[in-house]
Amino acid sequence: MKIEFAPLNVPLHRRIQTAAVVQWVFSFLALAQFCLAAFVLLCLSDWWILGALYAGWLYLDRDTPVMGGRKSRWVQSWSVWRYFRDYFPISLVKTVDLDASHNYIFGFHPHGVLVAGGFGNFCTEASGFSSLFPGLTPYLLMLPFWFRVPFFRDYILSGGLVSSEKASASYIISRPGGGHVAVVAVGGAPESLEARPGALTLQLLQRKGFIKLALKHGAWLVPVFSFGENELFDQMENPRGSALRRVQDRLQRIMGVALPLFHARGVFQYSFGLLPYRKPIHTIVGRPIPVVQTPSPSKEDIESLHKLYMEGLTQLFEDNKANYGIAEDQHIKFI
Repeated sequence: MKIEFAPLNVPLHRRIQTAAVVQWVFSFLALAQFCLAAFVLLCLSDWWILGALYAGWLYLDRDTPVMGGRKSRWVQSWSVWRYFRDYFPISLVKTVDLDASHNYIFGFHPHGVLVAGGFGNFCTEASGFSSLFPGLTPYLLMLPFWFRVPFFRDYILSGGLVSSEKASASYIISRPGGGHVAVVAVGGAPESLEARPGALTLQLLQRKGFIKLALKHGAWLVPVFSFGENELFDQMENPRGSALRRVQDRLQRIMGVALPLFHARGVFQYSFGLLPYRKPIHTIVGRPIPVVQTPSPSKEDIESLHKLYMEGLTQLFEDNKANYGIAEDQHIKFI
């Protein structure tokens, strides 16, 4: 394999952008393991009392991930996130104003490999969410497993990430006064196994839990499509029915975490590595779908709203695809 090395005269700002993305990828792939190891070593050291105190804090703080989290505006405004944004770059596009007197569920599509657009737009202020949607506060839902890892949980909580448990989403969208947004990567971990350049396959046909929650709490639904999300990484071929896919599906069912075998570029060369490609991400926030609160929704209520949501998402994609390099004959495929 021929290796394409990065030129030596890369401008400083681009090197800083790469460094910002390196720390983000490290945070997703390895920081939790480092934090867990640090906690174990702390407990085994002469400073074990600090570990014991932190363990007590974990117990007292155990419900925070399902009760709106603990976001830090300071962390969300770090300069590193602006360099992270500019690496791709990432942009957030508003199609209509959203009334801050309502609570919302943003359905984020596609999941991609690492949800870069979801993180950049809804966990940081780099793309100007607060300016585009005044009065709204977003919370990106993440697998509950990660909120059990010492130290790491506090870091992700500061960015506005909360547990993806039903109780967590319910807490956010039932808060009085409106202005709260639960951002759900609807396709979840299984959809990451479909993420590769050109892919437009969304796991949505059987994903109706968020629809039921919206009905129970009267939260308006907003389809969100992130153009470019699937262009960031290549992935080993894993068609349904293949040995690799069967192993991945089994691990996902056991662990709750998908393990896509992805690759893209490196720090000093462009031929292989775990850094994403520099491909633009355009996250389009669609029109809201009004929802009338129905404390005990029937199957027909859920099916009807689910159909409306799919139609709204399809329309959002079709209205914008020409602007972002998608051919006229390419369409979303729901599975």
